[in-house]
Amino acid sequence: MSKLDDARNKINQIDEAMLKLFEERMHAVQMVAEYKLENQLPVLDASREQNIIEKNVSLLNNKDLEDYYRIFFEGVLKSSKEYQKDLMK
Repeated sequence: MSKLDDARNKINQIDEAMLKLFEERMHAVQMVAEYKLENQLPVLDASREQNIIEKNVSLLNNKDLEDYYRIFFEGVLKSSKEYQKDLMK
């Protein structure tokens, strides 16, 4: 097996783990949406979102990845907000 195959296999394993975590996260997002709907709260909590981003970026071991992680995590948050909006219709 080549180095490329090894790297791709590792990526596949990581993607599977991320999928499971994504589903868990979205279940928690569903619970948040239910609470917000019951309490007539908006989907967006900008200060919480910014705090989450900064907290998670600060946990990075490899600071060279900071810009890329921000892009990645902002995508996660965007998906979470869209899911909340759909659930709260």
